[in-house]
Amino acid sequence: MKLARLLIISLLVALAAVAFAREGHKVQHGDAVAQKTVEHADGKHEEGLGTTLVHILEHHLVDSQHMELFGMDIHLPHFEIAGYEFALTKHRVWWLIALMLMGLLVWSAARQKTAVPTGFRNMLESMILFVRNEVVRPNLHDKTDTFMPYFMTLFTGILFSNLLGLLPWGSSATGNVNVTAGLALCTLSLMVGMGVKENGLGGFLHHFAPPGVPGWLMPLMIIIEIVSFLIRPFALTIRLFANMLAGHAVLAVLLGLIVSVVFAPPAILVAVGVFMLEIIVALIQSYIFIMLTATFMGLTMHPSH
Repeated sequence: MKLARLLIISLLVALAAVAFAREGHKVQHGDAVAQKTVEHADGKHEEGLGTTLVHILEHHLVDSQHMELFGMDIHLPHFEIAGYEFALTKHRVWWLIALMLMGLLVWSAARQKTAVPTGFRNMLESMILFVRNEVVRPNLHDKTDTFMPYFMTLFTGILFSNLLGLLPWGSSATGNVNVTAGLALCTLSLMVGMGVKENGLGGFLHHFAPPGVPGWLMPLMIIIEIVSFLIRPFALTIRLFANMLAGHAVLAVLLGLIVSVVFAPPAILVAVGVFMLEIIVALIQSYIFIMLTATFMGLTMHPSH
């Protein structure tokens, strides 16, 4: 049972990493375009507000093999494994940082031996109880304990990734559609796998043909049901990606407007307000993602409920 849980968690990280793999050549192309843009701007000796905003947006939103950290420009390496080229990109690094922070939180909580939990352990236990009682159990019922490691990994990983993107030199991996698509593929795999396991292959496929539908209408209904099933992971992908991308873009634009003393005070005030809102959004989007994942899995496993 423990091995199965570890395999589920590994599947989450592996699929998210595989979703990045297609970005290697695109990132290099994006770096070349950005370099030409900078060279063009230097040639004209004109770096105005537009160039500044583009630079800020690229730093926070665009994946790259360059990582800016505390004023340093770090060129990330790429590897070739068995003839397959794998580029380590900025969003990959920040996603791994988010997972390491999650592991550090769990390790810190596990070190406490007191009867009454305090600090990180108290926060983590409260979070676990909330996810178990309000999200997983109402949808997965007797499978709750089996999938709790998966849902806690999903929740904390997305939450830390969302929050890291709010740092001045940080970047949110969940603002990359490839990451959210990888996470949604995990959900799709569990929907299909658990649907077949709980209902059998015939029972799983039977739900794509609603009972009581006239024979001449059945082909159209089957197509509609299949499309409806596949739209669920697509909605997960776009919802998380669009919300995080939009929030960080607004923050970057507001900070880019600080070009003079006149614009600085209102821009800073609005940016602080948006920043506080983004902290709330980061938590809400993490919750929504696992809530929808649990709901979709529950509908597939127990279609009659």
